[in-house]
Amino acid sequence: MATPDEYPQTSIESCPRRATIDRVVGSATSRSWDETTENGIDVTDTRSKRNTAEAIWSTGVRTVDSQQLVKNVVRREGDALVICDETFRVADINRIVVVGAGKAGAGMADGFEQAVGEELVQSKVSGWVNVPSDCVRRLKKIHLHAARPAGVNEPVPEGVEGTQQILKRVASLGANDLCIVLLSGGGSALLPAPADGISLDDKQAITRMLMESGATINELNCVRKQLSRVKGGGLARATSAGRLLTLIISDVIGDPLDVIASGPTVFDRSTPADALSVLDKHIPLGDIPASVRDVLRHNASHSPAPSALSNGVSQHVIGNNAVALEAAAVEARRLGYSVHSLGSDNQGEARDLGAQLAERCLAIRDQAEPLAAPACVLMGGESTVHLAPTDQPRKGGRNQELVLAGLDRLFDERIDGIVLLSGGTDGEDGPTDAAGAVADALVVDSARQQDLAPRDFLAINNSYEFFDLTGGLVKTGPTHTNVMDLSVTLVEPRHQ
Repeated sequence: MATPDEYPQTSIESCPRRATIDRVVGSATSRSWDETTENGIDVTDTRSKRNTAEAIWSTGVRTVDSQQLVKNVVRREGDALVICDETFRVADINRIVVVGAGKAGAGMADGFEQAVGEELVQSKVSGWVNVPSDCVRRLKKIHLHAARPAGVNEPVPEGVEGTQQILKRVASLGANDLCIVLLSGGGSALLPAPADGISLDDKQAITRMLMESGATINELNCVRKQLSRVKGGGLARATSAGRLLTLIISDVIGDPLDVIASGPTVFDRSTPADALSVLDKHIPLGDIPASVRDVLRHNASHSPAPSALSNGVSQHVIGNNAVALEAAAVEARRLGYSVHSLGSDNQGEARDLGAQLAERCLAIRDQAEPLAAPACVLMGGESTVHLAPTDQPRKGGRNQELVLAGLDRLFDERIDGIVLLSGGTDGEDGPTDAAGAVADALVVDSARQQDLAPRDFLAINNSYEFFDLTGGLVKTGPTHTNVMDLSVTLVEPRHQ
């Protein structure tokens, strides 16, 4: 049996087609963007720099458009169907069943139908893909199922119903059938199938507590897999299809196949004992539902070693954060910026990353040798937010918190010429309707006029309200892709 590292993967190529992403940037109602403020800010110039940062960010997101990423690796060539350099004779295929889950699922499914062509879609293709409710649209033969409401990144009963439909479809497949699995970020919450003896409510409670405690995505997925019938290779074990190919848009640092969407088609090495260790680390014993604890303890004592998957299963990463980051870098250079890329593997507390990013910007701006050209600092990855104890209302996401932390460090500096933007490439940042936030001199001026201190909002993780009041929210709606987060910071030379 091949290990995850030995599974074949496609080469990752930039997307030649750019989808349209509608951008809405919040604005404070008390401001006029058409005039220089009384504090001497050049509003037109600052708005232009903000628009440039948004354009660079959007270029990165458009390059990982989910529909095109699938069309890059799936094509019909006469009597053959080519998927990630594997060739199948159409005449030898009985059925093609497409299943999956994720925030990019709608675009991926649409791209698959377009790539294989009308005749094959109508004669052999069917499927079911779980997506957020605001991503549902009608396709020809693949059903898109609303498996959770928009902005609710946890499993709900509708997701369980959809997963049961997926399991029913893959269980019906035989040796002459082809199963295509489409996975992308958010797939874990969109593909729930609680293990026997565990209720969805118990699983929701555990997931929520782990997320609020600052558990890493690896720790979260370890627990999810041990509490699921479909994750950790469960989906692959449920089918007898002759071939199963998984097309993946990665939302995890390093693209670990067993972590993305909790690896429903990947052999899982984690154990119930590992899941118990994660729970012990993050959640007080008395808060763990008894059913969860009992099932994990029983399985740790009685379950055999995980069984290997069939050799007919393969995984293919077709897009990731590095693709988006490189496209953003190309666009920044085209616009005349010197690019400083921090790579795609940035992780840790959002407020720490934001403060570090601000320090880097100041160091670039204030270096002894004046900047020969404006700089663009690019950063990809995924941070975490540790919620502070409070009884006050709050709202936000990791990108908004990162930007707020950066702004807090810059608040007492002269920041004209610095624009800091960070957003989730899926268009969702935490349980909010914003993709992220942007901070610049206009946001600072608005905050000062309203006597708002970033530190007060940062202390209780209330970043959304701060940027809502100051005009710094970035809203895109669903982008139909998900490759973690992308931060774009512009730094102009210091004016003498």
